[in-house]
Amino acid sequence: MLQSRFCLCPSGFEVASPRIVEAIYAECVPVILSEGYVLPFSDVLRWEAFSVAVKVEEVSRLRQILEGVSKEEMRKLREGLKAVKKHFVLNQPAKRLDVFHMILHSVWLRRLNIKLV
Repeated sequence: MLQSRFCLCPSGFEVASPRIVEAIYAECVPVILSEGYVLPFSDVLRWEAFSVAVKVEEVSRLRQILEGVSKEEMRKLREGLKAVKKHFVLNQPAKRLDVFHMILHSVWLRRLNIKLV
């Protein structure tokens, strides 16, 4: 994963999958393959800034889609990954904007029934 440009992240059978977080840790651009999967912290993070979403019906064109990502787009996706990586790290003790605080923030937003765009 550390040497890959893209990491496939199918949603799987569970609500939460470690695939996406593992890709982010490795700074490998997550390729989200799912239908209706709610991404972690999607109420706060702009996933299009650091991942590529591919519809399940387009899987047969996956290679073509990924080869169509330009070097400039790839550079921006990698920068986005580096910026959000801190939000998926569990620190002991907790640090500002780490995963503990992101979870608390998401719970708080849902309690207030607010959606940030």
